[in-house]
Amino acid sequence: MAAHIRRRLRKGATTTAVAAAAVAALTASQAPGVTLAEGSVGGGDPKAAGEDTASAGDDGEATGNSPYYTDLPPLVTPDKPGSSSKLPMSGSAEAGIPASILAAYKQAERTVATTDPSCRLPWQLLAAIGKVESGQARGGRVDANGTATPRILGPALNGQGFALIKDTDGGAYDGDAVHDRAVGPMQFIPSTWAAWGQDANGDGRKDPNNIYDAALAAGRYLCANDRDLALTADLDQAVLSYNRSTEYLRTVRSWFSYYQRGTHEIPDGAGTLPATPSTPSPSPNPGTTPGPSRTPSPKPSPSKPGGKPSPGPSKPGDGSTSPTPKPPTPKPPTPKPTPPSDTFGSLENAGTGPLRATAGRAFDEQVSVRARNALGAPLAKVPVTFTVTGNTGTLFTGGKKTVTVTTGADGTATAPELRAGEKAGEFTVTAVAGTGRPRTLTYAATVTARQADAIVRTEEKALVAAPGGKFADAVTVKATYKDAAAAGVAVTATMVKDSPEFADNDRGPYFKDADGKPVRTLTTLTDAEGVLRLPEIFADDTEGTYLLRLTTEGGASVVIELTIEAPEETTPEETPPEETTPEETTPEETAPGGTAPEETAPEKTETPEA
Repeated sequence: MAAHIRRRLRKGATTTAVAAAAVAALTASQAPGVTLAEGSVGGGDPKAAGEDTASAGDDGEATGNSPYYTDLPPLVTPDKPGSSSKLPMSGSAEAGIPASILAAYKQAERTVATTDPSCRLPWQLLAAIGKVESGQARGGRVDANGTATPRILGPALNGQGFALIKDTDGGAYDGDAVHDRAVGPMQFIPSTWAAWGQDANGDGRKDPNNIYDAALAAGRYLCANDRDLALTADLDQAVLSYNRSTEYLRTVRSWFSYYQRGTHEIPDGAGTLPATPSTPSPSPNPGTTPGPSRTPSPKPSPSKPGGKPSPGPSKPGDGSTSPTPKPPTPKPPTPKPTPPSDTFGSLENAGTGPLRATAGRAFDEQVSVRARNALGAPLAKVPVTFTVTGNTGTLFTGGKKTVTVTTGADGTATAPELRAGEKAGEFTVTAVAGTGRPRTLTYAATVTARQADAIVRTEEKALVAAPGGKFADAVTVKATYKDAAAAGVAVTATMVKDSPEFADNDRGPYFKDADGKPVRTLTTLTDAEGVLRLPEIFADDTEGTYLLRLTTEGGASVVIELTIEAPEETTPEETPPEETTPEETTPEETAPGGTAPEETAPEKTETPEA
């Protein structure tokens, strides 16, 4: 993309030397923190360094080499003790900026800070360029809408001392249908305004003569190519992209430093007008680029009596002992700014709600971002990398911690679904887009422990144990959440006293830890069916009725009664001795010899039949 704004060069070795000395004094005495970056385009008079002073096509530039104001800010640093310098103490009038002009610069800073915060554009840089380009819109001669009256126009870029740029806008902006001219307070040429023009005052028009529109356009242009204007090198490159002249850079930087030290608002139209515009030399051949100036041939260096000749090669036969000069090193081309419509400006949240999920479950929300270009419009085809950071075990669908998604036509990119890990805690999801100055959004997320809203015992059998023994029946419970089995829910079992506070008990039933030591509190998880079977419960020697309280993540609880009592002793019954009754015996006659006489049956007497 062609660079913008007129390119105008300061002319004259004397003027250049005086200005450079003044800038050096200002920089050294007033703004020690502001220095030119190393590797910037070379200093001194551009023509002496062989700089291109006329071609609009070189390096894609379209700056026109038209004049700019070379006035330097007052040197306001007072004398230091023991200093022999006599620096002027004036400058209050120069520090004043017309009200509308100052408001436009500050508004542009705020707008760019919203759409491209990584650029860190300072409004004082816009003020410095506005001072050098148009003397703050000719001292603030603008109407109520901020439009310059009359229009601010540079000379025709007809190749006579300037670049040859034929008309590109049909005279719409500059009133010239033959050649282009730089236009407005920030001096854009029409072809550059067509790409970078803004409507900052909301009137529906992109007007280069309106200070609000022009200041925002200049701010976005300076931020192109992922520049961070808080860095010296990037700031220098930004100014050089506006006008590729080291003397222009020095002049802008001097005003930038001056305005950073303090400014004040003055009425529109009351500003101080610059008095010294630069006057470039006409090109000998319009539309062509002058070649580099000739370097004088070195003169012979006479040897001192008895001395040694200077080292280095010499030309044969000329008696010279000086080194052969090297040709000037060509300047590196200034990168072409990417059009604002294609420049990645900012990354913003696209409506992502709170990120919170229960362990092992999917998050209801998905992380979504929107990329915008330098104009604030949605930007498509921007790769966005989403990364999960933390130790909860949370991953994107597919088991990945990092995924890259490209923005769609609406500028949005949505990360895949997040699935919470099994460990409760906090983690972050970052979204990063851009290469030179990446934009980053960070989202906080939380994994909560699995929950249950109800827990009940699965049996109603009394739990009794003898002192020093153990409970024969295990305690089994089931946890549910919204009437569904609550798997993996942490359940804490605690032996408590029978009181409203359920204080921990230090006697009665207990569990055993891995070392076999008594514990009266433990935490374990429900199985896939939401069921939990507690470990064995032992009884100490203290009889009584005790309580076991089980609580879950989510606040559900159940209290179970445990009893320690000795079994009843069983006494054997006494059986009285049986009473024996002696049998009655009838005395019988005993036959001689000790034997009882045989019984003889009486004889039957037969009665004759009648």
